[in-house]
Amino acid sequence: MRSTILYRLLLSCLLLPLLPLASFGWGPTGHRVVAEIAWQHLTPQARKAVIALLGRQPLAMIANWPDFIKSDTTHKYDHTSPWHYMDFPGNISRERFNALLPAGKGENLYVETNAMVQQLKSTTATKEEKVFALSFLVHLIGDMHQPLHVGRDEDQGGNKVSVFWFDRPTNLHRIWDEHLIEFQQLSYTEYAKALDIAPDATVKKLQGGSIADWMYESHVLSDKIYARTKEGDKLSYRYNYWFLDDLNQQLLKGGLRLAAVLNATFK
Repeated sequence: MRSTILYRLLLSCLLLPLLPLASFGWGPTGHRVVAEIAWQHLTPQARKAVIALLGRQPLAMIANWPDFIKSDTTHKYDHTSPWHYMDFPGNISRERFNALLPAGKGENLYVETNAMVQQLKSTTATKEEKVFALSFLVHLIGDMHQPLHVGRDEDQGGNKVSVFWFDRPTNLHRIWDEHLIEFQQLSYTEYAKALDIAPDATVKKLQGGSIADWMYESHVLSDKIYARTKEGDKLSYRYNYWFLDDLNQQLLKGGLRLAAVLNATFK
């Protein structure tokens, strides 16, 4: 018999496409791409552990639940909203970035990603708690590879930077959450398959490093984005040309690194 939280995860994933999207970390397609790539790189032990928690539900179908629950009218999950991001000043050195991470105590992307790993490793956590942690870990690893989730506080990670996408008003954050990904006109399985072609040596290299390394890498990319995107810009084909390689690399890295974290967690 399925656990209550697993049922809710499945139901929410089925309903998600029917809901209006707020400013999430990647859109539904992006998070599913990350999860699908990760699934293809899990060890047998990690796959077994995931199946024990999710049953036949694909890993990709739990990836958006942490965004869906932002619409919960009971406000049960309101405390999780700060988990999805951690903002920094622009153009800072790695040393300054490292110094700010310990200062970011409490609920934020860095702290909660590590907390979800520990929850999954726990010998006392319930199955429901581990399903919750798995869904958030899948999602948060994706979030940290969306560069504006480690962007700048003064504009809420690009949410306050108004731009146009093919003459439609939007904001910089949403460009990276949704518009660039949807512009490729691929399903999440097609997109994952197209990206997941790196040779083994490259996969191993991309999977190296720590959560802090990955977040700083994304932050550096956010500086590049801010430098090339200004308030009121009209973005279209050229913007896609400028940033498509970066977008694809972030999705691929997110998937490969999520696999590395899950493999280490369930070894």
